[in-house]
Amino acid sequence: MDNVRDIRISDYNYDLPDTRIAKHPLEHREQCRLLLWQGGEISDHYFNEVPGLLPQDSMLVYNNTRVINARLRFQKETGSLIEIFCLEPVAPQDYALVFQATARCTWRCLVGNSKRWKSGQLELTFADASGRELRLTATRGSRHGNAWDITFEWEGADVTFASVLEAVGEIPIPPYLNRATEKSDSQDYQTVYSRIDGSVAAPTAGLHFTQNLLDECDKRGIVRRELTLHVGAGTFQPVKSDSIGEHDMHYEFIAVPRALIKELSTTARPVIAVGTTSVRTLESLYYIGRLIHDNLDVQPEELVVTQWMPYESSCELTAQEALTCIVDYLTRMKLNDLVASTQLMIAPGYCYRIVQGIITNFHQSQSTLLLLVAAFTGADRWRAIYDHALAGDYRFLSYGDGSLLLR
Repeated sequence: MDNVRDIRISDYNYDLPDTRIAKHPLEHREQCRLLLWQGGEISDHYFNEVPGLLPQDSMLVYNNTRVINARLRFQKETGSLIEIFCLEPVAPQDYALVFQATARCTWRCLVGNSKRWKSGQLELTFADASGRELRLTATRGSRHGNAWDITFEWEGADVTFASVLEAVGEIPIPPYLNRATEKSDSQDYQTVYSRIDGSVAAPTAGLHFTQNLLDECDKRGIVRRELTLHVGAGTFQPVKSDSIGEHDMHYEFIAVPRALIKELSTTARPVIAVGTTSVRTLESLYYIGRLIHDNLDVQPEELVVTQWMPYESSCELTAQEALTCIVDYLTRMKLNDLVASTQLMIAPGYCYRIVQGIITNFHQSQSTLLLLVAAFTGADRWRAIYDHALAGDYRFLSYGDGSLLLR
């Protein structure tokens, strides 16, 4: 445990020129480059080769979350611009219910230029789908760290909050792109299989997939399965402390169908996770199973994977046993889906339980996402991968090229 906490984030630093950060995706997203790392060997490919590079009979698991128009801009009468960035729902707390809400809801939000918002409501007008002009107000409530609870109220008894965001919000592209959101981002920053609203950032490894590529996976006998993790703004949060033991991971909502967990508990197929969000969700299942194993009466709201849980104690449960515990629990509780939250930190020293391969992009220096990759490849091997990508003119970060990591 101490060894993991003492990992110095400066050991996971590399120089990334701004010119290597992809500002936009390629016109044909599946034609981006792909670095294959397999058992220590590196080779260069294109992403449309993925179906043939995956192990035979693989199970490809991806995140079906959809990015919402989470950024709203209000202008005060004084001219000051206040930006509100929706992070997660507070009332109703359920994602599905909050997007269906009419008249009123509350979100935990970041507030830009908050010093200019001393009191009172913010308001703006917008047109709904039928062209009606309606009013939206924002009222600031309690503070939680650097975030605030913001209550939104709007006119139109038949207008949902999903419709409000569609009308007045914008896609929150990553800050490291150093540009304003463009109309094209509404499509470019969504995976072709996105369907469950809730993320404020895309699971970007999946951006390279097209429907044709997914169909090719089907033809080759690769099983495709979905889960949900709503990506929070914390995914962009750099590690500012010297050691990772002082860094607080963000909590994120996950939902996994009982049928998938049951299949995972019995399959002999190699499990390939598309993106770090799918990795964190799948690996969190092991610790949720352990929670249930240790306390059969645990309540659904108590199914929370904390940051250091994997490093705090040893456990003799196999992955199959842990997954079976979840299936039995969901059956007993008459639930079709596991709904939980995870704060899981995956860093060198972590033992992967479920994931046997990762499709992912190239991540920021000194980030928890880079630590996750290093934990999979081996603490020092990540550098050879990134040195190769830098020397080979690969494009980096959200709209950049991809990698396939196989042990």
